Amino acid sequence: MARRYDPERRQRIIDAAIRVVGAHGIGGLSHRTVAVEADVPLGSTTYHFKTLDDLLVAALRQANEGFAKVIASRGGLEDPGTDLAAELAGWMGEWLAGDRTGVELEYELYLAALRRPALRPVAAEWAGALAALLSRHTDPVTARALVALMDGICLQVLLTEVPYDEEYAREVLGRVLR
Repeated sequence: MARRYDPERRQRIIDAAIRVVGAHGIGGLSHRTVAVEADVPLGSTTYHFKTLDDLLVAALRQANEGFAKVIASRGGLEDPGTDLAAELAGWMGEWLAGDRTGVELEYELYLAALRRPALRPVAAEWAGALAALLSRHTDPVTARALVALMDGICLQVLLTEVPYDEEYAREVLGRVLR
């Protein structure tokens, strides 16, 4: 039987992995559950991703793109005179607004790096890229502190079910910037 050309299969597998983790958590992820969700043969998942960690790395990279899209769509960092605290607070507000499934999924994958060393470089890439972007407006140490504070605020909102308070975020981010 001839192999069917399917250039989108790898992407469908990644998308399916994200849906599986979103619905069942990382503990529910297996090559088999992803193959069923993607409607591909089991061998396709292991062909494209030898290990579950390889699949999780691809899923985390794709999930990281969500926040990057928020940043790019706002464009506030292009202006050197921007109020950085307000811009960052706005980013978080936009990211946390509405359906939080994607945000929760991204943090679940991000925090999975605690137990899965293969994910650590991807998590570090995300934090490093954001710090580098912020370093255009402040020093590198302050930029890293802002990234850590933003992570903390987002995690508190997700874990406590307290609504996001953009004014509070702007105030505490501003304190770090002073």
